[in-house]
Amino acid sequence: MATVAEWIEGARPRTLPNAVAPVVAGVGATIQLGAFTWWQSLLALLVALALIIGVNFANDYSDGIRGTDENRVGPLRLVGSGVAAPKLVLSAALACLGLAGVLGLVLVIATGHWWLLVMGALCILGAWFYTGGKKPYGYAGLGEIAVFVFFGLAAVLGTVYVQAGTLSWEAVLTAVAVGCFSTGVLTANNLRDIPTDREVGKKTLAVKLGDTGTRRFYLLLVAVPYVVSIALGIAHPLALIALLTAAMLITPVKAITSGGTGRGLIPVLRDTGLVMLAWSVLTAVALGLS
Repeated sequence: MATVAEWIEGARPRTLPNAVAPVVAGVGATIQLGAFTWWQSLLALLVALALIIGVNFANDYSDGIRGTDENRVGPLRLVGSGVAAPKLVLSAALACLGLAGVLGLVLVIATGHWWLLVMGALCILGAWFYTGGKKPYGYAGLGEIAVFVFFGLAAVLGTVYVQAGTLSWEAVLTAVAVGCFSTGVLTANNLRDIPTDREVGKKTLAVKLGDTGTRRFYLLLVAVPYVVSIALGIAHPLALIALLTAAMLITPVKAITSGGTGRGLIPVLRDTGLVMLAWSVLTAVALGLS
């Protein structure tokens, strides 16, 4: 029987910035459009949090019953380690994904943007089939694309559109930046897992790119948000303040470029997520004040 602490670790709290950052960034773009509503933003945040925790439990369950988590380096896997029954983890995943669906439905009903139901359904299906089903797309090297779309474009632009009923070029650029950061977190995770993923036949993008290619891809991903900051700064000079967060990347970039492996890459996930959150907060403040 898993303890409360083990369930919390199994929910992978280090990934929560991937849910918080896009909503924060979206709020900044929404304020810039003059359409901010606090309770709609809060609902969007709760949807994102429920969705990412549901994804984490779903991955734990699906990877665990396949046996691909048995020798994995990193946070506790509830099923793979045997501390929780697969059915319990599956129930937790479905409960979180169901909660995300219900909260999303409330938000859609309240705002009348009914087509967002389609986007919400795709997010939930994407969460499950990442590692679930007979042919999970995460095992075919498509996980990074999904993260960019769902935790970048969909999360940021969804937060903006549900409140403003429109989008701005600032919102789109911000969504691209957050998507790249979020994809960077997954890339660091999959770089760490290349050896074990190869053993079990899990062909992630990192496995396909190889060690060197994946490290270069990570560096490209974390560079894009700063190009976005410069572009935003042309119209909104205060947005350049987000460039300060580049200093927070020194440690994770050093770990990547110095050839860090295994447990040495675990802090990279945390640090990249924190940089993403800091960048999103500063950019949101800049856009809001503009």
